[in-house]
This record gives sequence, structure tokens and C-alpha cells, in this order.
Amino acid sequence: MLNRRILRIKAFKAVYSLAENPGASLKEILSQLDRSCEATRDLYLFILDLIPAVCAEARQRAEAAMRKFKPTEEERNPNLRFINNSIAALLNEDPDFQKIISKKKMSWDQYDVLLRHIYDSVRASGYYARYMELPEAGRTEDAAVFADILAAELPGNEELRAILEDLDIWWNDDLEYAINCAIDTLKSLGEGRSWDLPRLYSDGAESDEEFVKGIVTKAVAGFSKYWESIAEAAPKWDRDRICTTDLALIVCGASEHAAFPDMPTKVIINEYVEISKFYSTPESRSFVNGLLDRLINKQ
Repeated sequence: MLNRRILRIKAFKAVYSLAENPGASLKEILSQLDRSCEATRDLYLFILDLIPAVCAEARQRAEAAMRKFKPTEEERNPNLRFINNSIAALLNEDPDFQKIISKKKMSWDQYDVLLRHIYDSVRASGYYARYMELPEAGRTEDAAVFADILAAELPGNEELRAILEDLDIWWNDDLEYAINCAIDTLKSLGEGRSWDLPRLYSDGAESDEEFVKGIVTKAVAGFSKYWESIAEAAPKWDRDRICTTDLALIVCGASEHAAFPDMPTKVIINEYVEISKFYSTPESRSFVNGLLDRLINKQ
């Protein structure tokens, strides 16, 4: 489930934590790493569980409208396509999905205001209108409308972000990635496949778990040495002026090269330069690029 880019981000955050708390042990840092990686999959599950929750909100609205003293013709005979969405029903009835949601105590029940706001926005959208006007809809169309909902309604939703921040500190930067994973699952369900809990790490010649833990282990073991090498490679920079974010990025890149010397140097440098664009200062791109190049070539 976790690709190499997000694994490098997880490693960077673990090393950043070490830079902020140099007394932390390898066991403590690896424990944080494990929690951070597992949290991304948890968020993916929570996002998927939003699908039946939104359909439940739609059903409650329709039932309330039918109970009006004088319902309109549309309220008496509503279009039930969205309410009866087969993907929502599939997730509601999947014992494995419901078991893990229950085990992790995940629920959207207390976030009824957010659900109302999301459903209002969905009903006003063009993709919803097109879906409701289809001559007929099967699993493919049912999955596609929720892929549209996740892509359109969740990124940049500050109300949702505030909820996620309160629920889990590890979810701060993972929303977009979890959404994309959920959309991939919807495509699979739309093609007729059943839901399976995605594996956290993929296997290969070297597993992704070995990859990310190899970077962090090397970083913890050689942190002081890398710090000295960075100071030597940037003599014009006062140690106190090198921001912790840049330090963690450079240490991660050097550690990855040390742990996996067959990984192309250009790939390593480019990856951490890209990460710096999201987590550091505008000047960091060239600084991280230059320092990493010098450190890796010295190894």
C-alpha cells in the first residue's frame, strides 16, 4: 500500500523526530515509524467508511422529506439510486471490513454536521446530477460517483482536516495519499472484485519494510557522524542556522545510500529534493541537493 515516496517521507519524519530528540533510542524511533506507517492505512479505512456514512445521510434526508406534512411529488417518490448505491452496501455488508472498522473503533456517527455539509455539496455537483440521470447504473457507475466524491469533496476540506487532526496526530499529512488509495480500491470494487485489506508493505527482492527501516536504522546509528559531515561540507553555515528539516532530509538521503548502495544516486537526491519542496523553505531545494551530492560522493 505504501509506495517508496511516502516511505521516504515516513523515514524523514522519524529522523526529524530524532533530530528534535537526540536522546531517543533506535527502538523508540522505529516504534514511531511503525505507528506512522500503520496510521496511513487506518486513515484509508476511515475514508472508505465515509462511503456508507454519506449514503446513510442521504437516506435519513429522504425519509425525513417523506414524513413532511405536505411532501412534494419528488419527496414522495425520490430517486433512490444514490441511497441504494451498491458500493456502500458492499462495504456495509462486508464482514472483514466491518470487523476491522469495529476493532479500530472508527465511526462517522458523531460527525453529522460534516456529513450534512458533504452531502449538500455532492447534491449540488455536476457529477452527482449526471449519475442520477443515467438510464441505469451498476457497480462501475456506483464506484465512479464515490471516486468523484472523494476527489472533489475531501482535499482542502478544512472541516475534515480539523476532525482528522483531533483523531490522530499521524494523519496530518496523509489525507491526499489515503484518498488516492481509497479511489484505487473503488476502481477495483467497480470492476467486480471483493474488498481485501491492503498489505502495508509490498515484497520484492527487498521488502518495503526493510527499505524504510533500513534508512532509519542507518540514520540513527550514524546521526552524529552525518551531522559532522554536513558541518564540514557547509563551512559557511553556522550549525544553528541549518534548519532541522534540511538536516533530517540530508541525513535520510545519505543513510539511504549507505543502506542501499545499488540505489541510483540521482534517484535518491531527486526524491529528497522533492520532499523538501513540501516540508522545508524555498532555499532548501538547492541546499539539500548540493549537500546530499557531496555527502553521498564522500561515502
